[in-house]
Amino acid sequence: MQTLALIGCGAIGEAVAGYLADQDSVELGVAIVRPGGEGKARNLFGPDIEIANSFDDVRSQVDLAVDCAGHAALREHGEAVLAKGVDLITVSSGALADASLYERLVAAAQLGGAQLRVVSGAIGALDALSAGSVGTLTKVTYRGRKPPRGWRGSPAETKLDLEALTESAVHFSGNARDAALQYPKNANVAASVALAGIGFDDTEVELIADPGVQRNVHEVVAEGDFGRSEFRIEGDSLPDNPRSSAITAMSVVREILNPSSPIVI
Repeated sequence: MQTLALIGCGAIGEAVAGYLADQDSVELGVAIVRPGGEGKARNLFGPDIEIANSFDDVRSQVDLAVDCAGHAALREHGEAVLAKGVDLITVSSGALADASLYERLVAAAQLGGAQLRVVSGAIGALDALSAGSVGTLTKVTYRGRKPPRGWRGSPAETKLDLEALTESAVHFSGNARDAALQYPKNANVAASVALAGIGFDDTEVELIADPGVQRNVHEVVAEGDFGRSEFRIEGDSLPDNPRSSAITAMSVVREILNPSSPIVI
């Protein structure tokens, strides 16, 4: 049985814990939360879980750590987890647009003999994109479209009147690095596409607020030696967080369960 340390107890962390509750191969042993979040974590995860504010404070044996708390959490805890030889699953791919953090995490993983495993999150088809990158990819474009409420709390609020929109409007057009750094709570998908394909600086990104959609819509178009692919997914958001797709939590759970599955796709 794997013992997990879960970083964060927000909407994604709560959903992940719920999906894992009936799994015999996994035990949630530790919750790592910001100071002041201990009570919420105890209410969500029960009396038996160890609660800590940093990985250095964890007393329990941990087989795998799971970051569900965003870019700041990966910056704060990622190096400590990896340097101690514990694999880390993360949804915070956008944080890797920071070249300095990227290099520190690589060094920590090499020091500890561990892996940082970035899940697909809200997007699909990354397997085909990653396979295509073995040859030459000539162009990769990611387009993210959400209802206006899904862009609240982001730089879109300074560029558009989200409450008054009557038609779709582009509020960001650029590369994946700039998208990930400017939209840390919204552009993890752009970062994941970049990591799977041709990198942060060469991946083209458009972010769109669209009052005509009810779901978060993600599209990836890629061209290269393999041919051409188009992928589109319309994801329902988590009830407690319109910025996060439900399938993000599901992709975390799938990554956790893969090592104990007899056949893995």
